Amino acid sequence: MREVAFIKQNKEKWLGIEQVISGKMKKNPDELSYLYINLINDLSFSQTYYPKSKTTIYLNHLATLIFQKIYKTKRVEENKLLSFYKQEVPLLMYQYRKYLLYTFGLFIIFVSIGVISSHYDRDFVMIILGEDYVNMTLENIRKGNAIGVYESGSTWGSALAIIKNNLTVGAKLFIYGIFAGVGTIYAFAYNCIMLGSFQYFFQTQGALSQSARGIWIHGAFEIFSMIIEAMAGLILGASILFPKTFSRLNSFKIGFKDSFKIFLSTVPFTIFAGILEGYVTREALKMNLALNLFIIFGTLFLISYYFIFYPFIANKKYNSNNFEKLL
Repeated sequence: MREVAFIKQNKEKWLGIEQVISGKMKKNPDELSYLYINLINDLSFSQTYYPKSKTTIYLNHLATLIFQKIYKTKRVEENKLLSFYKQEVPLLMYQYRKYLLYTFGLFIIFVSIGVISSHYDRDFVMIILGEDYVNMTLENIRKGNAIGVYESGSTWGSALAIIKNNLTVGAKLFIYGIFAGVGTIYAFAYNCIMLGSFQYFFQTQGALSQSARGIWIHGAFEIFSMIIEAMAGLILGASILFPKTFSRLNSFKIGFKDSFKIFLSTVPFTIFAGILEGYVTREALKMNLALNLFIIFGTLFLISYYFIFYPFIANKKYNSNNFEKLL
């Protein structure tokens, strides 16, 4: 069968599935399972005869979305919060994994810009971090305590202020995606350049080791969450710029819903990062080095496993030959 004839024969059915996905048409779990199986048959046919076609890409995307719809409406009672973090978010991370790759690429580029700019212009760090902060940090370094700034204020007061600030930054990275992703890229660039300048500044003062022992106790969760939040913003922006076969409005609705869930998944990590920064970072240079490294690499492993590696496990478990288990 020619591809044009295949599309013409099934177009109305696929448009109907789009209506179900967007919420304009309601289906019970049994009807959804029938639609999914039928769609998988179309996808298999398309993969066989038109493997590099846009039709195959479209059907694969549609199958992923209808699968998620089935999962959300399945009749098995379970803890919604647990299923959100255990299955829904990892499946979304797998679906949008290319955006995570793009965001990591931007992260490396922008941090490098901060490092290079600070290297060739010693006043650059003053512009980015502020003269008062730089002078205070220089004084702390002279006293042999590069991370002295984290020891100021009460533990709980610092933690609350940091959590509020980090949640605000994360929300901006996400919601600025509504400006076709440009707002997210701008906010992300600023924060990454600041990070690169910040770390290079300590390097020039011979205090990089001290700063790393303190900063990365909370930094693994904080910076990685920032990357995921920027990823969510890019997904939101892409839903506006690249609606594919959906109307721009429906594409935006789907993109907003998916990206918001990804953003929401970072909130516990952001809160825990604030608690670490308020209570633990101030003790970094006093604690045993082994414990210090355990916290840093332990938190880095946890968040990278959840957002990078576990999505592949979840996809294999819930999205490959296990469909019948979810019905």
